[in-house]
Amino acid sequence: MFTVHALGELAVAYPVSGAFYAYSVRFIDPSWGFAMGWNYALNWLVVLPFELTAAGLTIDYWNSSINVGVWITIFLVMVIAINLVGVKGYGEVEFVLGTMKVLAVVGFIIFGIIDNCGGVKSDPRGYIGFQYWSNPGAFANGFRGFCSVFVTASFAFGGTELVGLAAAEAENPRKSLPKATKQVLWRISLFYIISLLIVGTLVPYNSGYLAGNHGSGTKKSPFVTAFVLAGVKGLPSVFNAVITLSVISVANSCTYASSRTILALCERGMGPRILAYVDQRGRPLPALALGLAFGLLAYIGCDPANGQLVFSWLLSISGLSNFFTWGSICFAHIRFRKAWAYNGHTTAELPFQAGFGTWGSWLGLALNILCLIANLYISIDPKGTPAATAASDFFQSYLAVPFVIICWVGYKIYSGKWRLLTPISEIDVDSGRRAFDFGAVLEQEKLERQNWSAPKKFWNFLC
Repeated sequence: MFTVHALGELAVAYPVSGAFYAYSVRFIDPSWGFAMGWNYALNWLVVLPFELTAAGLTIDYWNSSINVGVWITIFLVMVIAINLVGVKGYGEVEFVLGTMKVLAVVGFIIFGIIDNCGGVKSDPRGYIGFQYWSNPGAFANGFRGFCSVFVTASFAFGGTELVGLAAAEAENPRKSLPKATKQVLWRISLFYIISLLIVGTLVPYNSGYLAGNHGSGTKKSPFVTAFVLAGVKGLPSVFNAVITLSVISVANSCTYASSRTILALCERGMGPRILAYVDQRGRPLPALALGLAFGLLAYIGCDPANGQLVFSWLLSISGLSNFFTWGSICFAHIRFRKAWAYNGHTTAELPFQAGFGTWGSWLGLALNILCLIANLYISIDPKGTPAATAASDFFQSYLAVPFVIICWVGYKIYSGKWRLLTPISEIDVDSGRRAFDFGAVLEQEKLERQNWSAPKKFWNFLC
């Protein structure tokens, strides 16, 4: 929440290609911006094959006789087709898939509440309540177990910052970005926290259907498992189909995010110039080709012997990426506000202000650092891990850190500038800033509020 508000303020004032990477370059340090840009791009590049594989595995719920490579091929072709249409095609597909996900999650929440209260006749458990929080128990592995899921959680929350990445291609960022920014808290509360709370009350963590356990149905999603345990016919297949489409949606976003970040890096001279090419329809074709080529890594998963090992190392590259990205956004906002005041400007001149000011960014930065420390804690001392694999597990958990350091130091050597931060006095807060007629903006907002019906507002909030 703090991060997205900080990003919203920056993106409305500076709707530039590359968004938060560009803000790190401008307000923190070019070398750090270079490291954050390639860290973020690589994050999405290696996530794409994961999503394609996950989409293929969801098909196993219906038919496990077909090799997952067939489904990977089908889904990869779909992602290629969507991205070749351009940003308009990407937006239309995301809107349709997003609407389906909204309806499915809202439906699941309603079902979950009814099932938990004993209202589903086919569920032999009757009233469930929070019994699974005591048996088999919540926080089963204590504080260490709580810390161990931070990377997985950040992986799931990754993408909330895409609102800033799309700023340069938004028709009216002054209107659309603040609206999207303000809705993040409510969307996360509804679609993440409430839905996962309900899953936790309906499905015990030691259920034989979940990954890591043994049995014929271990590839079922926890959401699908909730329907299965309730004995409901038909709905598990419906929700599994929604999950399949959702994973394709994430794969689609992976390609968009990686190609636009690479494009911005190369336009600034921080990558091969050929990847900065954009055709007449606004498509960064070379950057798209590179991003989609990483999708071929999904076929590694077809090797049952070594596929999982290779994927584990690939994921380790992107495991901590979101913490670095979000922390950098918060710090860039703090530095921007200092430079903004240094140049004689006031917050009243900003077209959109972060709802929590700089203290929110300081808190957001601190929380991201705490997550990095927590992950270091479990990486250095992984309880119950044999000594022979402890070193391997440590590097798998923290590989993103040396990658960021290598990129940061490497660009320092290349540029010859060894200062830690760009001095506040040298930060340019005027070039690239979008000018606004505040009188016209306020009048337009007044008219919109008068014509904004409640049903339309609620539906727009959901979608």
